[in-house]
Amino acid sequence: MNLMRPVIGSFSRVFWRLEHKGVENIPLNTGVIVAANHQSYGDPFWLAIPIKRPIRFLAWSEAFSWPVVGKTITLLGAWPLQIEGSDPSAIRRSLNWLRDQGVVVIFPEGGRGLPDGSMIRMKGGAVRMALEAGVPILPVTIRGANRVWPEGRRLPRPGKVEIIYHPLIYVQQRAGEETRACARRETESLAAIIRSAL
Repeated sequence: MNLMRPVIGSFSRVFWRLEHKGVENIPLNTGVIVAANHQSYGDPFWLAIPIKRPIRFLAWSEAFSWPVVGKTITLLGAWPLQIEGSDPSAIRRSLNWLRDQGVVVIFPEGGRGLPDGSMIRMKGGAVRMALEAGVPILPVTIRGANRVWPEGRRLPRPGKVEIIYHPLIYVQQRAGEETRACARRETESLAAIIRSAL
């Protein structure tokens, strides 16, 4: 991915007028979960450009068998994740990476949002992982990608894409609060931050 970043970045700035905002919020030397809304196949590429560190993505396991997409996400550093049910091996691998000050990208919606760019309900995995690894979450809003590369379209078209990096959030479990309740509460807060820039 490090070798691909300059090429993808230059091409994207011309073809999709790609703009990154809030890059000063990207941490340089701590484990972090990057949690973003999901609008298109281009999201992982566009989101990763200004993050100058090794990144791992948790991607739907089925996607690894798709032509082109499967090979591309493998090159990006994606790890397969079973969307339905728990996937302890993928979670364990990600936790170890985070504790070694790595970056893990998660799309908590578990799939693309709605065609108009609005979000679907987020799952709590990013928050639970942040709690267990003791790392912050970097909320990211992707805007305009749904128009550039709508679902069902084979290739993206010209347009405008913006990636907004919000300040880090540190999730905390309240005294006496169950983990599930904490994950639900903090996920709703995370979703509100990401939604605020759509």
